[in-house]
Amino acid sequence: MPHHPITIANDIYFIGVFDPDIRTFDIVMRTANGSSYNAYLMKTTEGVIIVDTVKKEFQDDFFHHVEALCSYDEIKYVIIHHIEPDHSGALPELIQRAPNAKVLISPQATTMLKALTNSEEINFETIWTNKQLVLGGKTITFLTTPYLHWPETMSSYVHEDKLLFSGDVFGSHYYDKRLFNNKVGDFSYAFQYYYDHIMRPFQSYVRSALKLYERFEIELIAPLHGPILRENPYQYIDAYKQWSHKVENNKGSGKKILSIFYLTSYKNTQEMAQSIFDGCESVEGVVANMYDLASIEAQNMIAILEESDGFLIGTPTINADAPKPVWDLLSCLMFLEKQGKCAGAFGSYGWSGEAVDHILARLKSLKLRVPPLTPLKIKLIPSQSELEECYQFGVEFAEILNGKLVEIDLA
Repeated sequence: MPHHPITIANDIYFIGVFDPDIRTFDIVMRTANGSSYNAYLMKTTEGVIIVDTVKKEFQDDFFHHVEALCSYDEIKYVIIHHIEPDHSGALPELIQRAPNAKVLISPQATTMLKALTNSEEINFETIWTNKQLVLGGKTITFLTTPYLHWPETMSSYVHEDKLLFSGDVFGSHYYDKRLFNNKVGDFSYAFQYYYDHIMRPFQSYVRSALKLYERFEIELIAPLHGPILRENPYQYIDAYKQWSHKVENNKGSGKKILSIFYLTSYKNTQEMAQSIFDGCESVEGVVANMYDLASIEAQNMIAILEESDGFLIGTPTINADAPKPVWDLLSCLMFLEKQGKCAGAFGSYGWSGEAVDHILARLKSLKLRVPPLTPLKIKLIPSQSELEECYQFGVEFAEILNGKLVEIDLA
């Protein structure tokens, strides 16, 4: 049953929908409290502006909210901050019902808009940072905020109401029909969980967006998911500042951080890891750490990978592959900004030794910097001379991490 449109500012209304039963979002996110698809309607003396839409499955409720506030011929503009289906699903039907409305999108969204509507005949205009829309007493400044979390995402600021339409930034998957942050339950865990899984891989873009927002006095943040932030909105901005600078703050020593993850069945890979660690530690300006993958949780893997300038993965080969904890570690990379990180692999084996090659191939496919070192694979128990090879491998990897020029394999 649809709710009534909710006033959030002067002539600005929440017309989004709630999805309390969803438990998984985009495959990788758990949504224990459900979520919402936030959309907004702005009345002006010269017409109506729709700000984003909702998932197609919920479009009937969305249109019910629109019709409670205006007629379709009053709609002059439709602003789409993010064209992902959960925010643009109702757009094809909306532009059918309001054919005189102009759709405003970022330039990067053009191809996706045409694919979404299955039409080349769309009344749309592209917008970017500092471009403004002035209509009937409302002044909106647009802000390009790419990769938060798709290339075409943007935000906008309504000057008269000091309101930031932030897109996915400052969102959270948290359903509470009371809607406003000072009315709903404690959603702090959901807010940080959303950041960690959606924004964390794009921290440099988060910092760029925050610089854009600094120009404005913000009294209200209206994101695309979760509670609207009207009480102390700067606490959420400050949280993003802290989280997006966390890695930089942790690197005050100026030394390169190298993490060595290993999994071992009979301590053979562990012995290799220890010798590699000793070699890495011998290089000035590099701090190395070792982690046993058999006893480390995914969230800790993510935190360690995030602060690491480089990392090595040591794995045995079992049934011609690397064991599951190794692949779990690699899956954590989807939550991180990987650009510039140096990576490699090593391991022991009994019969064939394919695991190291599989891991190296995966690292290269993720566009990590993989130094062109000879793959380090040792059969069964490493000899003393082989452990010396491991030590030298660690030295060479650390030197490359520390700036030694070599041809990096990105193929």
